[in-house]
Amino acid sequence: MHDFFLIWDHRELVWIGLINTLILIVLSGVVSIALGLMLTPVLVGPRKALAKMVQCYVDAMRCVPFLLFVYLIYFGLPSLGLRLSNWTAGALALVLYNTAYMAELLRGAWIELPASILESGRSFGFTGWGLLRHIMVTPILIRALPMIGNQLIQILKDSAFLTVIAVKELTHELNGIQSTYFIPFASFITALILYWIICMLMEMMMGRFEQFATLRRP
Repeated sequence: MHDFFLIWDHRELVWIGLINTLILIVLSGVVSIALGLMLTPVLVGPRKALAKMVQCYVDAMRCVPFLLFVYLIYFGLPSLGLRLSNWTAGALALVLYNTAYMAELLRGAWIELPASILESGRSFGFTGWGLLRHIMVTPILIRALPMIGNQLIQILKDSAFLTVIAVKELTHELNGIQSTYFIPFASFITALILYWIICMLMEMMMGRFEQFATLRRP
């Protein structure tokens, strides 16, 4: 129990790590969904060359290990003259990496929508981004909600990798405590419990949204 009391004595550090993790999840989730929505019409659009370029980006992100991508952003970009702080590099890596996954799952949701929704939008004169904004966004998000929830949980797990570039997220702070006092069991159990609590809260929240989405699903 003494080990856990040491962690409690450093609860301010744990709190900082927890808050940073939550900020990263919210920021990366919202931005990657927004960017994914912007890429979805390109993936399903008639411009084959542009769709192929976006598909290459999506496939690349889905095939590259996230840890390697973090190294590329943080250590690789300075060689090109672009130096980012560790927090900015971590957030950028999460956004770019998960945008590809969001775009792919939203593309699947678009394809699965009834053709009548798209046809009705076009009959009212909507095309391109106007069609997406006014007609397609809501039914796409409603249909893709379970997959979006799964991807947000993946963002939570990916955020732990940012400890390798010293982003002060939850894993980094608890690893720092265990390195100082050599209390690995207490530190990592605490981290595991906090990640589990965040995950359960996210699942509860997405469950509520899914109940609402089921009533409105086209």
